Amino acid sequence: MADRVAWLAGWVILALVMVPVALMVTALWQQSADVLSVGFLLEDPGRAGRSGGIAALLISTGWILALCLLVAVPVGLGCALYLSESLPADSRRAQWLGGVLDMLAAVPSIVYGLFGYQFFAITLGLGFSILSGGLALALMVLPLMIRSAEQALRGVPMSYRQASEALSISRWGWVRRILVPQAAPGIAVGIILSIGRALAETAVLLFTAGYVLRQPDSLLDSGRALSVHIYDLAMNVPGGMPRAAATGLVLVAILVILNLLVRRWLRPAQGAWQ
Repeated sequence: MADRVAWLAGWVILALVMVPVALMVTALWQQSADVLSVGFLLEDPGRAGRSGGIAALLISTGWILALCLLVAVPVGLGCALYLSESLPADSRRAQWLGGVLDMLAAVPSIVYGLFGYQFFAITLGLGFSILSGGLALALMVLPLMIRSAEQALRGVPMSYRQASEALSISRWGWVRRILVPQAAPGIAVGIILSIGRALAETAVLLFTAGYVLRQPDSLLDSGRALSVHIYDLAMNVPGGMPRAAATGLVLVAILVILNLLVRRWLRPAQGAWQ
């Protein structure tokens, strides 16, 4: 009887989680049904977004996200390895660094936008560009990435470490062949959360990447991300809500696809040590 109640409660909780998601997707679809098409994905925007599609914006968003992950994932994983391998969890330094990371993760995105504008765009002379936007986003998601990866690495059973020491496996061999593969699911969660926050970000990119509608030719060109386009259509363009909804639906689809790809990419590493 208890197992049946637990099973039923699990399905009820799942339904409560999925209902808002289904309502959101349905609302976006109803508003964008007349706009969403293959041409919408393949055409560049025109007339301040009132016509055309989002092809140039997809390219800008892809460049910004790729640059963000290219910086955030290796740096975040390296910092997490240092915290988990060099500092005991109950040490004062580990607790202090953890508190600083938690504080940085809670800083409003507009603050990262202002800092990114002042440091990357002005001080480094990068201006409003894909490079400024990607670096500012990487800076914003790093605390989240580090903390998620650190918790995943610390969660690997101590018996694995003891076995590796008994077999005289080198420190690098332990990290590369055992520790990281075993922590892969938790690392994937950190990457997925970072992708979600980066794709949804508007304030940071307004101050760093800019909002021109044309397709960027290099990392030093300005480019408009999908989230910025949604904001501009919904707030500044009369009659732009259907196209904003269509762009939002595409953004949700991209997030789902990237989540599946990250999980699939890290699954073989973990499966090799199951």
